[in-house]
Amino acid sequence: MRHAFGLILASFVAAIAIAGVWYFTASPHASHATTVAAKPAEPPPAISKPAAKEAAKEAGGYDVQVTAALADKPPASPAPVQQKPACANPNALGVSRVVVIDTTGGPGFGFEQFKQFDFLTDHEVVLTFDDGPWPGNTPAVLKALDDECTKAVFFPIGKHATYHPEILKQVLAAGHTVGAHTWSHVNLNGKKMTDQLAKDELEKGFSAVKMALGTAPSPFFRFPELQQRPSAVEYLGTRNVAMFSCDLDSFDFRRDSTPDKIVNTVMTKVDKLGKGIILMHDFQKRTAEALPTLLRRLKAGGYKVVQMKAKTTLETLPEYDDALMKELKVPTVGSRPISSVVQTVSQQ
Repeated sequence: MRHAFGLILASFVAAIAIAGVWYFTASPHASHATTVAAKPAEPPPAISKPAAKEAAKEAGGYDVQVTAALADKPPASPAPVQQKPACANPNALGVSRVVVIDTTGGPGFGFEQFKQFDFLTDHEVVLTFDDGPWPGNTPAVLKALDDECTKAVFFPIGKHATYHPEILKQVLAAGHTVGAHTWSHVNLNGKKMTDQLAKDELEKGFSAVKMALGTAPSPFFRFPELQQRPSAVEYLGTRNVAMFSCDLDSFDFRRDSTPDKIVNTVMTKVDKLGKGIILMHDFQKRTAEALPTLLRRLKAGGYKVVQMKAKTTLETLPEYDDALMKELKVPTVGSRPISSVVQTVSQQ
C-alpha cells in the first residue's frame, strides 16, 4: 500500500516537471518572453522642430534645416551616399582650399594691376589659363591637372569656344572654373578701339562661352595682353564681373619659350614672391608639355593650389546671344531645352 502511494506521488511530480518545461520552451508564452527580451529600448520622446533648431544653433551656431523625420516620424533608411572618387595619385598636388568670390561691383585680382584683395597666404598659388580651348593642347593641360587632382581657372577666347565647344565642355565637366577672354582677343586699349567696340568684344565673348558650354559661365574676365581699358573696367563693374590680372607671368607665349624655360620662369618668380596667381596659356603646346613637371615642382616646393569659384554665374545679354546665333548661322527652330524634347523611356 505504502509502495503504491509512492509510485503515484512520483508520477504526479514528473507530470508537473514536464508541464513546466513545455511552458517555458515550446508554448506561446515562451515566444513572447523571447520577443520582449530582444525588443530594443523605447525611443526618446520626439523633439519639436523649433526645439531641434534651437538645439542645433546652440551646438554649432548654424540655423540648420530640421527634417520632419526628426520630429514626427522615425527616420527612413538613408539613401546611398555617392562617394567622390579618391585621387589616384597619393602624392598629388591637389587643392588646399576653395574660395568663393562675390563679384558684385567688379573686384580685381592679381597684384600686377590690382592691389586691393590679397587673399592668398604664403605658398598658395592660383593656376590660370588663357586663349583656349584648342585641340591637343587643352586636353593635355586637363590631363596634367587631373593627374595631380588639382583645379584651375580658364579664360577662353569666344571664337575658340565656338570652334571647339566639346573641349570647353570638358573643361567645365572636369570641375574647373570657366570665365571669358573677349570674343577675338583684340587689345581693348588699342588706338582704334571705341567704348562700344570694347563692350561688343566683352559681351560677345561671354555669349560665345555660354553657347559653347550650354550653360552660363562664371563672371570672371581677363583683359587680352593685360591691357585694361578704363571705360571697360567701369563697365565690367556694372555687370558685376571680377577682373583678373596676375602676380606672375609664365611668358609661355614667347617664341623662344620652351617647356624647361616655362618651368624655370614660374618657379623662379613664385619662389621670389612666395605666392601668387600664375598666368599660362592652354593654347600653347609647350605649356601643356611643361605642366606635368611644373605641377610636381610646385608640390616639391611646398606650394598649395587655391581654387577660385564665383558665387553666381553671369547672365549674358539676350541681344548679344541672338546676334551671335545669327552670325554663326545656328538654326533656331526652337528654344526648348533638350531635356524637354528628348527623353529616355527605356535603357538596355
